[in-house]
Amino acid sequence: MKISDYIGEATAYDKKVTLEIKKPKSWLKSVSAFANTIGGALIFGVDDNDELIGLENVKFVSEKISEIAKDKLDPIPQISMEIYSESDKDFIILNIPAGKETPYYYIGDGNRIAFVRIGNQSVPADAAALKRLVLKGEAMTYDSLLSKYKFEDYAFTKLKSVYRKRTGKELSDSDFISFGLVENGYLTNAGILLADDSPIYQSRLFCTRWNGLDKASGVIDAVDDKEFSGSLITLLQNGEEFVKNNTKKMWRKAADARIEMPDYPERAVLECLVNALIHRDYMDMGSEVHIDIFDDRLEIYSPGGMADGSIVQNLDTDNIPSRRRNPVIADVFSRMNYMERRGSGFKKIKNDYRTAVNYTEDLEPVFYSSNSYFTVTLYNLNYRVSAEKPLIENTVDTKGSNAKIPKYHDDTLDDTLENKILLLLKENPKLKQEDISKLADCSIATVKRIMKSLTECGRIIRKGGKRYGYWEIL
Repeated sequence: MKISDYIGEATAYDKKVTLEIKKPKSWLKSVSAFANTIGGALIFGVDDNDELIGLENVKFVSEKISEIAKDKLDPIPQISMEIYSESDKDFIILNIPAGKETPYYYIGDGNRIAFVRIGNQSVPADAAALKRLVLKGEAMTYDSLLSKYKFEDYAFTKLKSVYRKRTGKELSDSDFISFGLVENGYLTNAGILLADDSPIYQSRLFCTRWNGLDKASGVIDAVDDKEFSGSLITLLQNGEEFVKNNTKKMWRKAADARIEMPDYPERAVLECLVNALIHRDYMDMGSEVHIDIFDDRLEIYSPGGMADGSIVQNLDTDNIPSRRRNPVIADVFSRMNYMERRGSGFKKIKNDYRTAVNYTEDLEPVFYSSNSYFTVTLYNLNYRVSAEKPLIENTVDTKGSNAKIPKYHDDTLDDTLENKILLLLKENPKLKQEDISKLADCSIATVKRIMKSLTECGRIIRKGGKRYGYWEIL
C-alpha cells in the first residue's frame, strides 16, 4: 500500500509531518484513540495539506517511537511499524488495530487520559465513554451486567406472551437463566429491560406525527404525540401501532387482485424499530428512542452510534458485519424471530423499498451515524403519488423587495422550503446543496428532492460543472 492510499480516509488515519519528541501527547493521543475504538494508522512524514514531506532519519525516528510508546502508554497496544519509501522519500506508518484491553491510556504531564476517535479527531473520553471502554476491556456489555433488581419482584407477562406466539414454546425460569437474563436470583440489565414495568428510566420511546415537512410547519406543530415506557417488547409494539395509526395504505385494482401500497414497507419499519431498541446505547442517560413522522418521511433516532465506532455513511450497507452493543438482548429478539443473527438488517430494509410499487432511487432509505447517535430516514412511498397535481404558474413576493419571481406550484413539495430555496439561489446562484441545507434549515435529502423536482419541471437549470458551475432560475 502506498502512502497516498491512506489520504482521504479521515477517520482511519492521522498524520504528522515529523515526530514530536518533547510533546509526545500530540501523536500518542491518536495511538490511544485508535486502539480504544476502530483502529487506524498514524503516518509520519506528511503535512496537514497531505503533502509528502518525508523523514530525514527513519531509523532514529522508529526507535524513538517505540521508546516513547512503551513509556507513555498503558497498556501498550499492539502496534506494527512499517517504513515506506515513495517519491525518493521515507515515511513511517504505525498501524494500530482496535485493542481488546481497553482503555488504553496516555500517561504524561501528571495525567492519565484515554482518548477516543470522533470523526477525524482524537479527543479525551468522557465518563460514559470511559465506562464503555472498561466494559469492553473486561469483555462485558451493559446488558450483561447484574442489576440490583430481584427476578422474583418483576413480571414478564408481555415477554412470555410474545415468545409463545412467535416460537410456539413456553418461556421457563430456566430459560431466563440460560438466556442471560437472570443470575443468582438477580436480573441482568437485559432482564430488567424486558420486564413488564422496567424501571430503566432512559428506556422510553417518544413518537410524534408532525404537521408538514418539518417540526415547525404551521400553526399546529404536531397532530399526534405519544410517550411510551416499559418492556422493550411493549415499546416495540407501541411503536409499530403508532406508525400504523399515523400512516396510510393506498391500494389499486389489478386484473385478479388488489395491490396494496403502504406509505412505508411494514417489515422495513419493524426492522428499523427493532434495531433502534436493541442496539441503542443504554448508558446514555439523557436520551431515548424517537419516531418522528412527517408528510414525506419517517425518521427514527437511536442514542449511540455504530457499536464499533465506525461511521455508517462511509460503509457499504449491503455488507456490514454484525457487531452488537447489547448481545444478550439481541439474542432474545433473535430467538423470537424479530431479527437474524447475521448482519443483514440494512440490506433487508433497502430490499423492502426496492421491491415496493412506488419506489424510485431517490427514495432509498438513508442511514446516518455519529459517535453519539444513529438515525434512519424512510421516505413515504405514496407522498408524490397522492399529491400529484398539474403544475400551476404562480408568483411570490421576495423578502425585502417588491420584486416578484415566477414560481411553479407542486403539491409534492413544501411551498415554504421551495420558495426559500429559490430565493437563496437568486441571491447566490453558486450555493451548494450542503449550504442550502444549512441556510434553509432542512435536511440535505429534502434539498435534493426539491431541487430535483424544480429541475424536472424546468424551474431551475444547472450551468457549468459541479465545481465551478451555478444555478440559473428560469
